[in-house]
Amino acid sequence: MTEKPFITSGRNTIIHKIRKLDLLVINGDDHPPIIVTYKGIKQYEGKVPENKRDAKMMDMELVDVTTSDVFGDEKTLVFIQTLNGKEYKIDYSKVGTSMFIKIHQDSIF
Repeated sequence: MTEKPFITSGRNTIIHKIRKLDLLVINGDDHPPIIVTYKGIKQYEGKVPENKRDAKMMDMELVDVTTSDVFGDEKTLVFIQTLNGKEYKIDYSKVGTSMFIKIHQDSIF
């Protein structure tokens, strides 16, 4: 079994660990997906891969927060620590506004 490119911390934090794989974060059917790269984070506009195998072929890891190996249910707030040393707050109650994705901490190192 290979190492996952992310770890979870607490009840709503994802920490990106491997630069060569982007994280495609899915939070239920009603919320837009988020792409996490080594440079930062943004709302994903492309076609979401059907499964983890398809995602790997696109150099992504599919991270569904509703699965039991991540958080187990949909979240309103998700914090993501990126490889560039920043922590972002994703507030799904503010989709479509400038407050949807915000830098929470500028440097965690």
